[in-house]
Amino acid sequence: MGLLTKSKEIEPFPDADWNGWKPGRNATHRFVSVNALHVAPDGTLWVVDTGTPSFGGAPILEGAKLVRIDPATGHVLRIYPLGPEIAQAGSYIDDIRFNGRHAYLTDAGKAALIVLDVETGHTRRVLDNDVSTRARTDRPIVMDGHVVENGLHQPLLVNVDPLEVSPDGKWLYFGPLEGPWSRIPTALLDDPDVSSTDLSAAVQPWADLPPIGGSAMDTAGNLYFTNLKDDGVYRRDVSGKIKRLISDPRLHWADAPCLAPDGRLWLPVAQLDRLSMFHQGHSRSHQPFLLVSIDLR
Repeated sequence: MGLLTKSKEIEPFPDADWNGWKPGRNATHRFVSVNALHVAPDGTLWVVDTGTPSFGGAPILEGAKLVRIDPATGHVLRIYPLGPEIAQAGSYIDDIRFNGRHAYLTDAGKAALIVLDVETGHTRRVLDNDVSTRARTDRPIVMDGHVVENGLHQPLLVNVDPLEVSPDGKWLYFGPLEGPWSRIPTALLDDPDVSSTDLSAAVQPWADLPPIGGSAMDTAGNLYFTNLKDDGVYRRDVSGKIKRLISDPRLHWADAPCLAPDGRLWLPVAQLDRLSMFHQGHSRSHQPFLLVSIDLR
């Protein structure tokens, strides 16, 4: 993980040792594979480490974790281990959002939501392999006019991936990368006494969105997302109306949108589908990799 300085140099963040993991080294205090960064309401930076050295591989011992950092100083405030009962074989801990003392994460590998009590550090898997968290085979990811495949004639399936919390904190919105999205009351997610059957019954359809790279929700409840099929950035307003804001081939698999306080939307361009693992070992990525921003005002 790196910090882009004013001189446009990239420095290891929070330090070189945290970024110095190699096979055989202890992963407790080192990043194995960072998949998401998110700023919590209190201003601290949370790092989601999948703990998987290879995309789709198994988490290594002590690898899967959440790391809470003071962004001003780089001081690591707390590490939340995600043990083998949470980050299971086949898990890919993907992204995180916050709601009071709770945080919610998605497991894009084994199809589940994870509920974290930020104060106690206790975690729970919920909606495990539920229909709302599983990818559907009838909604392929299409880019450059072709279905993205994870093997010969095997469409890439990504289970529950994007998620957002409503501005009032009452709802969690979530879905497979390929869509559609569902919603569930956060009060039920936060209650460990609610049964898995009752949780599943409480899930409601929310939005029929296409395969997306990532999303961000503003304080008014507008959802911004990147549409993989047309390299576009879209906005879904609170009434459900969807508008394309921009489409540009340079935004190829734009991922993890971030809304800045000044109103700009920041987008790293991952080109994920061009990795060698999706093309018989031959990378089709175009360098340089881009970080772009869009003025939404």
